[in-house]
Amino acid sequence: MREIVCPHCTKIFNIDNSGYAAILKQVRDSDFDKQIHERLEIAEREKSKELEIATMKIAADKESIIQELKAKIEKDEIARQLAFSEAKNNLKEQYDTQIRDRDLEIERLRDHKAKLSTKMVGETLEQHCETEFNRIRASAFPRAYFEKDNDVRTGSKGDYIFRDKDEADNEIISIMFEMKNENDHTATKKKNEDFLKELDRDRNDKGCEYAVLVSLLEPESELYNTGIIDVFYRYPKMYVIRPQFFIPIITLLRNAAMNSLKYKSELALIKEQNIDVTNFEKELDAFKAAFGKNYDLASQRFQKAIDEIDKSIDHLQKTRDALVGTDRNLRLANDKAQDVSIKRLTRGNPTMAAKFAELKTEK
Repeated sequence: MREIVCPHCTKIFNIDNSGYAAILKQVRDSDFDKQIHERLEIAEREKSKELEIATMKIAADKESIIQELKAKIEKDEIARQLAFSEAKNNLKEQYDTQIRDRDLEIERLRDHKAKLSTKMVGETLEQHCETEFNRIRASAFPRAYFEKDNDVRTGSKGDYIFRDKDEADNEIISIMFEMKNENDHTATKKKNEDFLKELDRDRNDKGCEYAVLVSLLEPESELYNTGIIDVFYRYPKMYVIRPQFFIPIITLLRNAAMNSLKYKSELALIKEQNIDVTNFEKELDAFKAAFGKNYDLASQRFQKAIDEIDKSIDHLQKTRDALVGTDRNLRLANDKAQDVSIKRLTRGNPTMAAKFAELKTEK
């Protein structure tokens, strides 16, 4: 038996163990239901907060990566455009300088045209050109080859072959020379054009880039007396010159070839930079594709996690509904407990009725 103190009238009465256990269970279940409600509310708030933080973090990381990639692309594009612009300006300046130098050289040579030494009449043209070249070979063309063409394996040969190389032993330029003196053909009086076809064949047979006819033929010709004459309309990269232009034509063609090598190197560099940018763009596209794939996978997993959370919430909701049902039953039990009276408790229990009767008699 247990003693129960009424919270309203402070009277003490006894109740059996089963009744006491039922009342105690009611109190405990009420506290448990309250704790369940509180924990569900806390879990709901934490879930909402975590979802919000996760969403904000994913959005921030994505935007940060996109902005970083955009900035890098813009930086590389600006660098490429600057490099191309600078190389283009340099090419133009070098070309303009070359044109000015050529014009000045031509003008200077025209001024000295009348100073051609008459001693050439008494010596061969070949000897004159060889002497002029050897006079400046050491200072102007230290790595150059200038020798007579003695190779007759193809059935024909020119007079001299000029070849020049750079420090890396790369050929800069090659020229096939043919010399024609008026005194050599006084009987026939041939023209310069009579030797161009054979000169072109000799140039091709010996693998030379340029062909130059150094000629004293047609001494009264205003065309050939004006300076360096190109005959590209007949044969590519071919010139006809007077002897006083022998050294200048070598210098001009060699300088042009040197500049051409420089331009080719700069253009190759620009091309390489363009290739580098193309490779970067390909790698960037690959990165974007991989990133997009990973983002999709992450998004799918995130959505899956959300679905699992929703399932958990649904499960908790069902548990909550069950607990709410339990609460309803507990309320009914509580109502019944509150409706307990001495009369009802002693109904059918003569022993308890006698006890309560004794208590009333004692009073």
